Amino acid sequence: MKTETKPLWSPYLAGFGLGLVLLSAILILGSGLGASGGFAKIGALAVNTVAPEHLAGMEHGKTLIAGDTHFLKDELIFGLLGVAIGGFLSAFRNGRVSKPGTVERGPNTTKGKRLTMAVAGGLMMGLAARIARGCTSGQALTGGAMLSLGSWAFMFAVFAGGFGLAYFVRKQWS
Repeated sequence: MKTETKPLWSPYLAGFGLGLVLLSAILILGSGLGASGGFAKIGALAVNTVAPEHLAGMEHGKTLIAGDTHFLKDELIFGLLGVAIGGFLSAFRNGRVSKPGTVERGPNTTKGKRLTMAVAGGLMMGLAARIARGCTSGQALTGGAMLSLGSWAFMFAVFAGGFGLAYFVRKQWS
């Protein structure tokens, strides 16, 4: 499945393109970018399918599925689908899709450890995003573009935390 790998974009060009996507989202949809709200809505729909009485007892959960609009007409869900499809098509076009079952990892870690760390990190980020009532992409992109002081403070904290943690996990990738 993997073809000749094309070089990565310049981070400046990619950042400019991301800025144009954010501007388009604000102008067309009337809202910025973010993902955690979409995942929360998908989770609420799943819970409502299996245990509607449980969701009915949750004040915030009820608001996630309120209304008669089909969930695919929600800009957050539609955005998540677009990111997944667009990401796959871009990776495929640029020769960055590996055969199924391949796990990208450093030479000093196992497949199991890599998958465990990825799932644990994703769960922590998802939980933190729901507690904070927003995700890093919405906070950084939308809040940062609106020059929100809290968003800028958040991003400085994220980068500081990332650089601090990198020291402890660097040997997994080298």
